[in-house]
Amino acid sequence: MLGHGLILDPENVMTASLKAIDDNADLPQLMTELASRARAAARVLALASPEQKNRALDAIAAAIRANAPAILTANAEDVAEVRAGGATSAFIDRLTLTPARIEAMAGGVATVRGITDPVGAVTESWQRPNGMTIERVRVPLGVIAVIFESRPNVAADAGALCLKSGNAVILRGGSDSFRSCRAIHDCLVQGLREAGLPEAAITLVPTRDRAAVGLLLTGLNGGVDVIVPRGGKSLVARVEAEARVPVFAHLEGVNHVYVDRSANLEMAKSIVLNAKMRRPGVCGAAETLLVDRAGASVNLKPLVEMLIDAGCEVRGDAAVQRVDSRVKPASDEDWNTEYEDAIIAAKVVDGLDEAIAHIGNHGSRHTDAIVADDAKAAEKFLNEVDSAIVLHNASTQFADGGEFGFGAEIGIATGKFHARGPVGAEQLTSFKYRVHGTGQTRP
Repeated sequence: MLGHGLILDPENVMTASLKAIDDNADLPQLMTELASRARAAARVLALASPEQKNRALDAIAAAIRANAPAILTANAEDVAEVRAGGATSAFIDRLTLTPARIEAMAGGVATVRGITDPVGAVTESWQRPNGMTIERVRVPLGVIAVIFESRPNVAADAGALCLKSGNAVILRGGSDSFRSCRAIHDCLVQGLREAGLPEAAITLVPTRDRAAVGLLLTGLNGGVDVIVPRGGKSLVARVEAEARVPVFAHLEGVNHVYVDRSANLEMAKSIVLNAKMRRPGVCGAAETLLVDRAGASVNLKPLVEMLIDAGCEVRGDAAVQRVDSRVKPASDEDWNTEYEDAIIAAKVVDGLDEAIAHIGNHGSRHTDAIVADDAKAAEKFLNEVDSAIVLHNASTQFADGGEFGFGAEIGIATGKFHARGPVGAEQLTSFKYRVHGTGQTRP
């Protein structure tokens, strides 16, 4: 059963290898074969026309919708297993698929289909004094390994984005979402098949064996070009420590909402509640609330009461504790914690400069927001907070490639090299230079 849905080519030549997983197969050999086939598929995808890729994406979206019952059944088995193991409610929420979430998954694939194909785009062109013309052209990265936890929708997002950008992808989902990912992968393969593209272009690692992750991190003898980790801090730390190929780092989301003295209270309440409680387990959820002391007499108590009444645990400094007896004392560790749960740390700060300093000292450079009517305060915050995403008068939960118009994303890159923020199709390309001459030689 572990190989179900992983059909790497029309001849099914991998069937024996996949079946052998249950018989303690040679995992290094299997993973090397997967990477080799992905590499061959990447060469085909790099030259595929936008129309052919779009046909595959249309078929994938249709397959996800048509197979929603099977996906839900597989997901229910995953959820039952983790619930029996004592998983937190936030973890279960990240894992759970619903009809609405499956429709959103299919809609994301459709949106990716509609964006401009980045491959082959000439981003810059200039002519040298000797008459040569130089062009900078977008090209795929090659083979991307995406290692993710909990959220099975990442399989569809990553598959669609890599396909659109001409990259082959090797998906390694968490063991907790194994059945769900397998059901989604069946739909991805069906779309590739219908468009006449190699099925190894989107490969799902067919085992829960954790050793498969370690093998991916080696690069599989040059078979993997880039690794994208999407999960908790421990996963990302392991990938960054052990990977022998480049990594798009997606660190934890220790995200802040700063409520300035000029904030409209009703707007602040709406934004803070959404930023924390819409989905507490996603990486864009707010983890720390900062309130300007100059506006605290008006803003602090209503914000704290609102959060607690909504079922959120508030851990605050002394000033926050004084406004509501239900507030728990915050420890030093709380200011650096991604809870991924209905918990928030809250602090009163002496104005915008202290808020920016706190975010610089404790944030993860992921996503931070200011609520303010003062345009100058907002401009200073947006300019000085060094995060991948900064927002003015909007919820941190907009930290999502779909909300940016990318259709989907395979992570929020918090580093500064190559890609930053939501990683969509364009961010999954590099470039090369094409030089056109008329016989020039260098003296």
